[in-house]
Amino acid sequence: MTSALSKTPPAPTPPPGTALLEIDRLSVRLPAGRAARPILDEVSLHVAPGETVGLVGESGSGKSVACRTVLGLLPEGSRAEGQVRVRGRDVLTLDRAALREHRSRRAAMVFQDPRASINPLHRIGEFLTEGLRAAGTPADQAAATAVRLLDAVGIRDPHGALRRRPHEFSGGMLQRVVIAAALAGEPELLVADEPTTALDVTTQAEVIAVLTRLQAERGTGLLFVTHDLELAAAVSDRIYVMYAGRIVETGTTDELFAHPRHPYTAGLLACTPRIDPDAPPPRPIPGRPLSLAEAAPGCGFAARCAFAEDRCSVERPDLRPYGDTLAACLRADEGILS
Repeated sequence: MTSALSKTPPAPTPPPGTALLEIDRLSVRLPAGRAARPILDEVSLHVAPGETVGLVGESGSGKSVACRTVLGLLPEGSRAEGQVRVRGRDVLTLDRAALREHRSRRAAMVFQDPRASINPLHRIGEFLTEGLRAAGTPADQAAATAVRLLDAVGIRDPHGALRRRPHEFSGGMLQRVVIAAALAGEPELLVADEPTTALDVTTQAEVIAVLTRLQAERGTGLLFVTHDLELAAAVSDRIYVMYAGRIVETGTTDELFAHPRHPYTAGLLACTPRIDPDAPPPRPIPGRPLSLAEAAPGCGFAARCAFAEDRCSVERPDLRPYGDTLAACLRADEGILS
């Protein structure tokens, strides 16, 4: 449970009429005995129409759980507090029929593993047109839409592709198919959960280029989830950094890279290999991430932080403004990272 001291203030309110996605003080807890701390702890973030926002953190930080709540997908048996609003409607309060409409028209998701997203027994055409036909689109019109989408994501011979099965595609091509399916309902918001993790670097760049081009053409808001801060920086206008279920820093991409305020953000930057001739070798972050079986009364990063003081283990930092960023660090105003 969070104490009064650990209450996180809400994220700065977007200008009126600009908010597409607003996650406001969202906490997600598993049943008693299954975790010592919340999976998500007072998480707040927002995405505007046409904006790309990165959500970055190591495995187990809670970023995938956060993005799945946008579609009303919660871990089994979990309890959620707070709000997840898309165009002002709280997704967590929608009934089954409203959720179905929300997932088909308002928000869509590109998952990490494309082969886990598609029934291997179905043809690609069935996968792409299923949602459209369920929404009442005539079969011939749904097929025509599927062909246009496959062409838009760079699939050769889109007509022929409709008759093929998932195993006949490479991982990169299949991820393009999944992106096409996510865009079929013309959603206002697209959530991409580690969409290139299983791909080689060249294919990763191609898929990212397709994703960002289509997002820009359609004016879709994009929440891009990744463990790679460099990749997030390449596509995002703003970035949220998550650790142990909490947002520990957020700001514009340029500001976050130029002047990180949280030691975890600085650690993610330091462990990224660089090709500059005079660049220092990558330095890994010591220790390991906090597991769900562990609860830290103070800062969750204190045990791994080179700048931690005694108070960091007992006093929980709030997100506070420092220049153009928000950071949850008790020493952020001391210039410890400069």
